[in-house]
Amino acid sequence: MQNCQCGSFLWGQFENILSHFFKLSMFGLIGKCRWSFTLSMVLSVTSVFLFCEYLIYYPAILQCSWPKMRNDKTAPSPLRALFLSDTHLLGAIKGHWFDKLRREWQMERAFQTALWVLKPDIIFILGDIFDEGKWSSTKDWEDDVRRFRQIFRHRSETELVVIVGNHDVGFHHEMTWHKLERFEKVFNVTSAKILSRRGVNFVLVNSVALHGDHCPICRSVENELHRLSVALNCSSQEHQSESMKRRCQGTQTFPATPPIILQHYPLYRESDAECTGLDAATLEERHQLFQERYDVLSQEASQRLLWWFQPRLILSGHTHSACEVLHDNKVLEISVPSFNWRNRNNPSFILGTISPSDYGLSKCFLPEESSVIAIYCGSAMALLLLALGHFHLFRGTFNISSLIGKHKPF
Repeated sequence: MQNCQCGSFLWGQFENILSHFFKLSMFGLIGKCRWSFTLSMVLSVTSVFLFCEYLIYYPAILQCSWPKMRNDKTAPSPLRALFLSDTHLLGAIKGHWFDKLRREWQMERAFQTALWVLKPDIIFILGDIFDEGKWSSTKDWEDDVRRFRQIFRHRSETELVVIVGNHDVGFHHEMTWHKLERFEKVFNVTSAKILSRRGVNFVLVNSVALHGDHCPICRSVENELHRLSVALNCSSQEHQSESMKRRCQGTQTFPATPPIILQHYPLYRESDAECTGLDAATLEERHQLFQERYDVLSQEASQRLLWWFQPRLILSGHTHSACEVLHDNKVLEISVPSFNWRNRNNPSFILGTISPSDYGLSKCFLPEESSVIAIYCGSAMALLLLALGHFHLFRGTFNISSLIGKHKPF
């Protein structure tokens, strides 16, 4: 009987030691697993964040390439131009701080990735650089310019050219000399200018001033455009009559090639009804009629530009959606969509390979906002399920240790 009691006592002591040992082992293992699980969760969240906010732009832009020209494939050094539009940097009045932070980060990463991958020779932004330039005080304007220069910083060998838009200086009735001059001073551009690079002529137009009511700014811009058109036509005339020689005497000389017009407002069209593509306006918006001098240039101003410059290509912005229009059955105009995710789900930009006699164009799409949101939501659900499974597993482990502790000897 004593031997039995002694055996029971020893078995009880052994059981207690085993139980304590198991509990200590399990707590150590649980502690290590908790740290390991926490670290895994942190690394997973960080990885998803880095992909969605930084790395996602690389696979999108790496799919883009410089287009080949249709005819002049042997041009020794064609110009590689990148065209984007309607960046709409938010200002101090309407811009919520998170919306501003989010959109500016997206544009900065997309732009910097495009520069690194594609290495363009020249970049054109076709107006509406700012969202509140027409209202900005001097202090707010300086802050907007500082942020613009941070987002769209570029190498010294890459040229950045900016066109004025209605949100930069206001619509026609809001535009003043003060707003226009501060814009031109900051971006070293004028309301009417011909920029020649590698034999390619670009006509830069302040389309907001082509209202046709002979206001002082409008009259000044129209007179300068007419002067430039005369100079360009004189440069392209190989055999001039005596009267033409007298008319062209003393005019500025440009390469003898048809120009490319760059402006913010599109030339006149009734609507976007004929526009197609992934980044065209929605079906409902396509059939809304455009208002002259507000959505598009007037018919008169449009015909005047076509007559004066006889362009081979026109690129414009303003509508935030893509469109291709053929004017007079020969002049192609491309409306460049907004570069800001605040204005559309799928921003894009245009790549152009351009020589004096030919050009090729292609479009580069950026990641869709809906895809980024889907990745975040899917990742959050997956991590939540993993966390629930993890805690359920260790709840079972605690139950096992409890059962051992409660076991009684015979």
